[in-house]
Amino acid sequence: MNKTLLFVTVLVIATCGLIYELIIGALASYLLGDSITQFSTVIGCYLFAMGIGSWLSGFIERGVAQRFVEIELGVALVGGMCAPLLFLTFALTDVFRVVLYGSVLLIGTLVGLEIPLLLRLLKDQLAFKDLVSRVLTFDYLGALAASISFPLLFVPRLGLVRTSLLFGLLNALVGLWSTWLLAPVLAHPGRLRVKAVGLSLLLMVGLVLGDRLSNFSEEHLFTDEVVHASNSPYQRIVLTRGKRGFSLYLNGNLQFASVDEYRYHEALVHPALVRAGKLERVLVLGGGDGLAAREILKYPEVKTLTLVDLDPAMTGLATRYGELAELNAHSLADPRMHVVNTDAMEFLREHGEPWDVIVVDFPDPNNFALGKLYTTGFYRLLKKRLAPDGVAVIQSTSPLYARRSFWCVNNTLEAAGFKTQPYHALVPSFGEWGYVLVSHEGVLPRRPLVEGLRFLSEETHASLFQFPPDMGPLPTEVNRLNNQVLVHYYEEEWRRWN
Repeated sequence: MNKTLLFVTVLVIATCGLIYELIIGALASYLLGDSITQFSTVIGCYLFAMGIGSWLSGFIERGVAQRFVEIELGVALVGGMCAPLLFLTFALTDVFRVVLYGSVLLIGTLVGLEIPLLLRLLKDQLAFKDLVSRVLTFDYLGALAASISFPLLFVPRLGLVRTSLLFGLLNALVGLWSTWLLAPVLAHPGRLRVKAVGLSLLLMVGLVLGDRLSNFSEEHLFTDEVVHASNSPYQRIVLTRGKRGFSLYLNGNLQFASVDEYRYHEALVHPALVRAGKLERVLVLGGGDGLAAREILKYPEVKTLTLVDLDPAMTGLATRYGELAELNAHSLADPRMHVVNTDAMEFLREHGEPWDVIVVDFPDPNNFALGKLYTTGFYRLLKKRLAPDGVAVIQSTSPLYARRSFWCVNNTLEAAGFKTQPYHALVPSFGEWGYVLVSHEGVLPRRPLVEGLRFLSEETHASLFQFPPDMGPLPTEVNRLNNQVLVHYYEEEWRRWN
């Protein structure tokens, strides 16, 4: 047996095993939300299953090499097919969680069987201390390779489905080459090679058809026709066309529908701009679709507009994709516009100049990565960057469907030192939606609205700030970085409506 190639096998096994774990965790986060819960439960179940596999390996007494190759092919089949299977299960059945954790337990058990069996195959080749140290070294190197390559290379370039199939194919090829490495101790290498070749061909076909599998799954996930789907290092971007017109989804969550997005964006932008002392320098955090920028650029007083969005794939799509560029009135190509693709918190830390208006248009705080952008720490940083007579506005989820979440945002802004003016607007695609105006000095005089708005008028503008009893203020905890209570509020409240 070639020891070097067997250690390479350990490296591949470890890389593939962790990749499957990351795929399932990411997919569960994408489809179910709450990434911390999904990754925690997936990782915990996977490690538990590896322990079961290690224990079960003790019951294999004969044909260790044969069993090792068979298990490797089993990992290739189950791991390679896990992403397409889970997408289809979510779209077509009601047993997604059963299949999700069943897949985790099965893959973890099979991977847990592999390393002990490989140690037994190598025990006569090396001293025990050298054997353990080298196998574990290659095992950990594989884990490092997987953790770095998964978010930076495979997900943005291939997506979850094709990444799953690619690593399944890699596992199958490892199983195939193992039939030659272990040929002297295999009872039926020919049969195993036929199985490995057949499985490799199956996974290769799946890899070629990966985009079709993804599109088929998303056609059942979304009620409207999918006209664009792509992955970035940060999110899954899907555009659909249907009864509500043209719609954008990020990680499965609706961001706008063209039939009524003007209501959301007029309500987000104009109450702030008509109250600011000056409009020369405007900053948008989030809003990579360019729709908030479209509304801001209706004011000729705006001399410079900076849009900070983490994802260049989103701002690029808003510039190049015809229907979206038309919907945002080509705002990202306006000469007054400066697009910066970076983290909003880092941008505020690094740029100390004051802004006359700041529009915060982040997605809802449905995970901890987004929740940090709704904390006292972020809002204190925002306060430092707001001009003395400036105004900022924060989209703040629904005061009807997520009442505690909405008032938590308001109360957190107050805890950060802002004077707040909460308000809301009806956006049919979302229901009642909430916003919070903030400033240093409280209620500010306002100018008339610009002409040509489709939703806001002087009368409707005044009504935005009136809250009926079922949306009125509630006491909440303040959202801080170390507790992220807002994410828990949000998850609990929206779970009732989903």
